[in-house]
Amino acid sequence: MKHNLKYLVIVSLFMLFSCRANKIDEPAITIAELQEHINFLASDELKGRQPGTEGDLKSAEYIRDVMQSWGLKPAVGNGLQGFEIVASLEAGESKLLIDNKTVASDQFMPFAFSENSAHTGKTAFAGYGFDIKSDTLNWNDYEGIDVKGKWVMILRTDPEIDKASSNFARYSSDRDKVMIAKDKGAGGVLMVSGEKFDPKDEFEPLSKGEHSTGIPVLRIKRETANIILKENNVTISELEETLNNTFAPVSFDLNCTVEGISELVEQKVTTSNVLMMLPGNDSILKDEYIIIGGHFDHLGMGGPGSSSRAPDTMAVHYGADDNASGIASMLEIAEKFASVHDNARSIIFAGFTAEEMGLLGSKYLTEHLPVDAEKVNAMINLDMVGRLKENNLIQIGGIGTAKEFRDIVTGHIDTSLFSPAFSEEGYGPSDHSSFYGRDIPVLFFSTGAHLDYHTPYDTPDKISYSGLVNISDLVYEISEELAGNNKKLSFTEAGPKTPAIRNMRQKGVTLGIMPDFAGDVKNGLRADFVTPGRPAALGGMKKGDIITAINGKEINNIQDYMFRLSELEHGVTIQVEVLRDGKKELLLVAL
Repeated sequence: MKHNLKYLVIVSLFMLFSCRANKIDEPAITIAELQEHINFLASDELKGRQPGTEGDLKSAEYIRDVMQSWGLKPAVGNGLQGFEIVASLEAGESKLLIDNKTVASDQFMPFAFSENSAHTGKTAFAGYGFDIKSDTLNWNDYEGIDVKGKWVMILRTDPEIDKASSNFARYSSDRDKVMIAKDKGAGGVLMVSGEKFDPKDEFEPLSKGEHSTGIPVLRIKRETANIILKENNVTISELEETLNNTFAPVSFDLNCTVEGISELVEQKVTTSNVLMMLPGNDSILKDEYIIIGGHFDHLGMGGPGSSSRAPDTMAVHYGADDNASGIASMLEIAEKFASVHDNARSIIFAGFTAEEMGLLGSKYLTEHLPVDAEKVNAMINLDMVGRLKENNLIQIGGIGTAKEFRDIVTGHIDTSLFSPAFSEEGYGPSDHSSFYGRDIPVLFFSTGAHLDYHTPYDTPDKISYSGLVNISDLVYEISEELAGNNKKLSFTEAGPKTPAIRNMRQKGVTLGIMPDFAGDVKNGLRADFVTPGRPAALGGMKKGDIITAINGKEINNIQDYMFRLSELEHGVTIQVEVLRDGKKELLLVAL
């Protein structure tokens, strides 16, 4: 009996010390290491980590090299997944002549959605460029004039510019007005700002990411507009005042010929995602994957067109919370997994570039995955996780994208450390949305926005490092279960897979497709997913169909498609022209 008792004591002590040894071998996620990562990523040296810059490359190499030092292997090539992006859009050799007289270059510039083309023709003035027919509002600036083949001069914004809530707001976007003019047969559009809208008459920077409307579109100064209007004995300011006071269209032909050439030049740069892998140790499950990631890019030096909330301040935008915090957390989680290496499934750790430019990095990855998308069990996104407040509020999105998620996540939450705010939806303003669009279950962790968001004041000293340790531990525990659980998650659609679009949402008219946001197809819009039971599917549309027209009006890109939908009403049947396997098909879709 004594012998057995002695044996049990020895075994118990051995097991105790073994467990302690394992815990010692498993490195803790520490404040010091989180600070080290964030201090480097949010340093003056990296100058805001703008995609395509030296700071961007240094960030990517740092993230890769740190993980490589822990034994992780590149998931692609050398661990950097490079691709080209449009860094900026510049006006090229654009020209404007009025009755053969050259207009000074500082008097005009192309819009970002202008077609690179030339047009010569007569001109017409078409007020605010509206063609509105609704239950509450009727306004047609094209009634009584024929603009086919002409340059059409249009005032920007609307006649209720002084109102906090204008009845015309949904109809007043520059692009929508150009599409209407194009539908009326216009050969080009000259857009001018009235004094009420822009007293200084300044040109805003060209914004990248716009798709062409198919015709040349030039923004002109009021001085140039008045030259065109001279023979009609009226100024653009007088026309603006008349329209705003009478609340009625004013349109007429003009007595001059305009020759315009619009050229836009895309300035492209190369940037890279970071993709490193920790292989699974189960002979079967190692061929399934968990992706843990966050974006590492930020706004560079800020400035106009950068989405900085301090656009007049040219300074390093450090992005300590957005999103050096998410990358630091991911790195610490990667180190912990690498030290233990008890993950049955393989884990890909992903640092995304160009998130601030429209989720470009994660979109590129989902279109060029190094593994089969159907083998990805889940994606976890860490974005702005560094500002846990005294109320311990943490936002956890995507909880409805797998039926198992709620039980898994809540099972790991210590309510003394966190007050979770759950969101069912898989779509959101960060990189997890790209994966949700591919039917991959997603989880999104964030401590939310703050006053330093997208300003130079998002600095390392404002990070809640103790909170970041707790969040990193939580995500590690959840990931550990996802990487080791024998059962594959069951994807569940939770909310739309695309962003809410103003006009579509207001009218509620949708076809029920996930469009190709990346613009891979030219002269059409590809349906990347067709939702069963929705109008497009019921009308016979299939995944991969390229929509080229709705009701005979052409569609060349996502923005054309959104505009066409904004013209539609419920209860009607529309004609949708598609290309399927290179052949034209006509579908009748009931809304």
